[in-house]
Amino acid sequence: MAPSIIYVMGTSGCGKTTISTALASKLGYNYGEGDHMHSNANKEKMASGRPLTDEDRRPWLSEIHEYALKHPNSVLTCSALKRTYREALRKDLDAAFIFLKVDKNVLLNRLKNRVGHFMPATLLDSQLDTLEDPTGEPNTFVIENHGDKSVETVVDNIVWLLNSKMDPNS
Repeated sequence: MAPSIIYVMGTSGCGKTTISTALASKLGYNYGEGDHMHSNANKEKMASGRPLTDEDRRPWLSEIHEYALKHPNSVLTCSALKRTYREALRKDLDAAFIFLKVDKNVLLNRLKNRVGHFMPATLLDSQLDTLEDPTGEPNTFVIENHGDKSVETVVDNIVWLLNSKMDPNS
């Protein structure tokens, strides 16, 4: 059985929104976009090419967590770059994390070709530097280089992982 909350995580450009919307549709879950929960100040800071700090991210992570508490059966996007962020996001929830791990060159290409998003490609290195690989954390699944597979194939793989590999003791 899939968990109540599924966070699709990774750096900007990894495909969080694309995979999350398809996964939510497949499971019949709600969908929440973490980027929409950033404050205007955070969006402006990133748009100007300055990376967010832990202090900048704290209210944003809190808002995402509150959304998850109020909306069971949801798929949420969130970069969730650090273990401490993931621990805060999973508190008091039956949650899983799907880490979309994509090669840096693929990420850069996607970000350079993305239109209308506040996150510039110049901040990718700061995200990669901040990222703490979640491999081995409870109820966390790594999907590597998913860009070479169809969205449907990736989503089917995620559903299989969630249904067969969830740790009931987490």
